[in-house]
Amino acid sequence: MNFKRVSCTTVVSLAYQSLGVVYGDLSTSPLYVYKTAFSGKLSLHENDEEIYGVLSFIFWTFTLIALLKYVFVVMSADDNGEGGTVALYSLLCRHARLSTLPNQQATDEKLSSYATDGSADTWQSSGLKALFEKHQRFSNMLLIFVLLGTSMAIGDGVLTPTISVLSAVSGVQVKIRELHENYVVLISCVILVGLFSLQHHGTHRVAFIFAPIVTTWLLCISSIGIYNIFQWNPHIFNALSPVYMLKFFRSTGIDGWISLGGVVLSITGVETMFADLGHFSSLSIKVAFTFLVYPCLILAYMGEAAFLTKHHEDIQRSFYKAIPEAVFWPVFIVATFAAIVGSQAVISATFSIISQCCALNCFPSVKIIHTSSKICGQIYIPEVNWMLMCLCLAVTIGLRDTNMIGHAYGLAVTTVMLVTTCLMGQVMITVWKQRIFIVVAFLLFFGSVELLYISACVYKIPEGGWIPLVLSFIFMAVMYIWNYGTMKKHDFDMENKVSMDSIVALGPSLGMVRVPGIGLVYTNLATGVPAIFGHFVTNLPAFHQVLVFVCIKSVQVPHVSENERLLISRVGLKEYGMFRCIVRYGYKDLQQENYDFENTLVSAIVQFVETEGEDESSREAGDMDIEVLHAPEHPVKNSNCNEKLKQSSYGTQVTKSGIRHPENFMLKDESLEILKAKESGVAYIIGHSYAKAKKSSTILKKFAINVVYAFLSKNFREPEVGLNVPHASLLEVGMVYYV
Repeated sequence: MNFKRVSCTTVVSLAYQSLGVVYGDLSTSPLYVYKTAFSGKLSLHENDEEIYGVLSFIFWTFTLIALLKYVFVVMSADDNGEGGTVALYSLLCRHARLSTLPNQQATDEKLSSYATDGSADTWQSSGLKALFEKHQRFSNMLLIFVLLGTSMAIGDGVLTPTISVLSAVSGVQVKIRELHENYVVLISCVILVGLFSLQHHGTHRVAFIFAPIVTTWLLCISSIGIYNIFQWNPHIFNALSPVYMLKFFRSTGIDGWISLGGVVLSITGVETMFADLGHFSSLSIKVAFTFLVYPCLILAYMGEAAFLTKHHEDIQRSFYKAIPEAVFWPVFIVATFAAIVGSQAVISATFSIISQCCALNCFPSVKIIHTSSKICGQIYIPEVNWMLMCLCLAVTIGLRDTNMIGHAYGLAVTTVMLVTTCLMGQVMITVWKQRIFIVVAFLLFFGSVELLYISACVYKIPEGGWIPLVLSFIFMAVMYIWNYGTMKKHDFDMENKVSMDSIVALGPSLGMVRVPGIGLVYTNLATGVPAIFGHFVTNLPAFHQVLVFVCIKSVQVPHVSENERLLISRVGLKEYGMFRCIVRYGYKDLQQENYDFENTLVSAIVQFVETEGEDESSREAGDMDIEVLHAPEHPVKNSNCNEKLKQSSYGTQVTKSGIRHPENFMLKDESLEILKAKESGVAYIIGHSYAKAKKSSTILKKFAINVVYAFLSKNFREPEVGLNVPHASLLEVGMVYYV
């Protein structure tokens, strides 16, 4: 959502609300940063100079990456107010015309949210566009790169709850030293099971307490930080000098380089800050980070470092050891709640990522449940929820060590950051039209910093870093194979669609018996007559009086307004009674399960018939479907799920749809026939296509299509379930296609 000219009160209010949703993950990092950084051989260098060096790295990493890169640069690259990897990719697709989504049409560019910058291309931007246009493999490589970042972000959904909850609960061992590690793991698992079990209730029921918890947590750790600075080492401010980073490397060598895998955990959550941009305004998130989150966390890290300069032996329990005795248990309770809030934010973000991937044909269809009737973005995906829970429990029980989990976490976080940096470089060229030296400077500076951290995390692959690699490989394989199979299915449909000439040659009756009712043929094609229709009438030469080809497709924008969702056109001559309805969704739009599609569709078709011919002379050539005879595509206004069909003395009429009431205006004969056909019933015809690899295909391709893609097709959501089709009105047409 975009926020323009908002008042200061609104900005402050949104900034406060964002604390509970956006910063839960980032604010809990102090629980495990120093512990992970000083694991391994660096623990042998526990003197003040090394502690100063680690603090200096934390401060400058937090300042350069979180504050400078994300707050001041990346958050300006929003896609109609939406942020995240998918939003950046969508922005590039529209401006560089490198979309891998099928059925993209010129009419999609007329959507209100599709607007692109009309400024002239520079030689850099035109060159980059030409590269993608001429070489399809570069577009495919970019898609794989985006899928890498997306799969690593999903991996965060596994690792964040694990490390946050386990780190928070392990603090109890500071006071109850005889408590065995097995009990800490057991308590953590119970909290994780409870957290995932409550997901189906939605976050809106408890979201109002998220912001107070995170605010209390930030104020607690900053206050404790100030106390420790004055209590143990007031000169800790000297560590903010970058000179201590050089001294750190000089004294620790390769051990110091390896420890950077722990330092980078201080900025976990900055990608979530960008991804959650759509829930708040950019200004509010910047205000919250700059004036509260940033200073509070810096003070917390400084205070912990000040404590460590006098207590080298407490390095593995430094966070909880640094808490004054009088406030230990209250802070422990707040820390546990803050860890849960941070985990909740990442779990919700994972649901959103999966939903967006489904819209972009990069993930099989899953059941998406709306947990709030007021806030569209709050969703719950049962299959993903239980999968995340099982993976979290497996990591918690299998590793049992926050240091190893931290190594895995660091690699996932740094990879997503590097993907964002590379995408930002392309956005700066293609969208912002920046000069090449500015883009190169941005990529070299931030890219080199992130590559430094990635190299340190890669060294830790045998010690837990393999986990995000395995998870991302699995998710990437699923996403790419599904996208590949879906695109091949679309190519098959395009090659085998029924020509309009053969339809016209059949005459008005189409060579069939036309029975009363409306037949909805669901197809992946936005133009032409699908092969399943020809396959159906070949075996059963009878069809309904009114025929509607329905194509549900995604476009490269975050949201499509209800007024622009349906695109109606006529197929063939008026006597044929054939129409096409294209239903357009943005990648963040969700199909409502209670959507009254039948009545909405009939309302839209009747409105199209009533207004047909009134403004054809003013329509542009870009609105014409070349395979449809005299059938300009007509966006239907005010067609939403609240439209109802009611009975009147003139027969069934449409209300709230822009059609005049029969008392004032008599409907056309064709409209009355359509409404009468609606009374006779509506049938849904859906094609079940089964993909098989050609005999000449490689073994790898046969495995991907015949095993993986076939398994995903059979075990994830069927099309009729996702479309909420009543089984009593369903007809399925089976077809096999070879890729």
